[in-house]
Amino acid sequence: MPRFALKIEYHGAGFAGWQRQKEHPSVQGAVEAALTKLEPGPHKIAAAGRTDAGVHALAQVAHCDMAKDWDAFRLSEALNYHLRDMRVAIVDCAQVDDDFHARFSALERRYLFRLISRRAPLTHDHGLAWHIKKTLDRDAMQAGADRLLGRHDFTTFRSTICQADSPIKTLDELQVEQIAIPNGTEYRFHVRARSFLHNQVRSFVGTLERVGAGAWAPDDVTRALKARDRAACGPVCSPDGLYLAGVTYPEDPFG
Repeated sequence: MPRFALKIEYHGAGFAGWQRQKEHPSVQGAVEAALTKLEPGPHKIAAAGRTDAGVHALAQVAHCDMAKDWDAFRLSEALNYHLRDMRVAIVDCAQVDDDFHARFSALERRYLFRLISRRAPLTHDHGLAWHIKKTLDRDAMQAGADRLLGRHDFTTFRSTICQADSPIKTLDELQVEQIAIPNGTEYRFHVRARSFLHNQVRSFVGTLERVGAGAWAPDDVTRALKARDRAACGPVCSPDGLYLAGVTYPEDPFG
């Protein structure tokens, strides 16, 4: 059975997350349903990471096994036809070796979080960014972010329902970018690691927003990290601004 890697873009609003669920719409369920329109199922696909309800993706990667030896371009076109009303799109597709696994072959995941500061409510970016009204101190947020880099016990920044075996992870990048936009300022948080804990990125951003607002000092981030206590975390921010931005493999499956 030929195996195909799918690069998937989706708008997370209206989905209960990536993972298939019996009673709620999911991105995985939408793609598997589209595959069933092409070949008899059941189809079970695996993805690089499970995104939560409301979280978006620019480049989620999944793999599927097909009975027919599809041309990769025609497979993506056929899937997009059946996904056309779902706010889900296959932006690239490639046949891969049988030992390729979207999750287990991945070397790292990259996330983007968008936060927009402006007085007026969001219109075009509604649901696509976290909206606050106050301007933040980017340098202070970066100073706080730098405290989180490296290998740590991230219990403080881990959801209480996280199913990971260990809270110890290595954070390779947490860069805060400030961009002037019409009528406001956008802050982009670029986050990179091999793997993440449940709600880890949203916990980081919610905490760093407190630093940028002046409610916390950068050193307070260190104290929160060392506390290894979920109660020491800042507020967990909205999922609206979070995007799975990319996945790295030993060899790019899409060339």
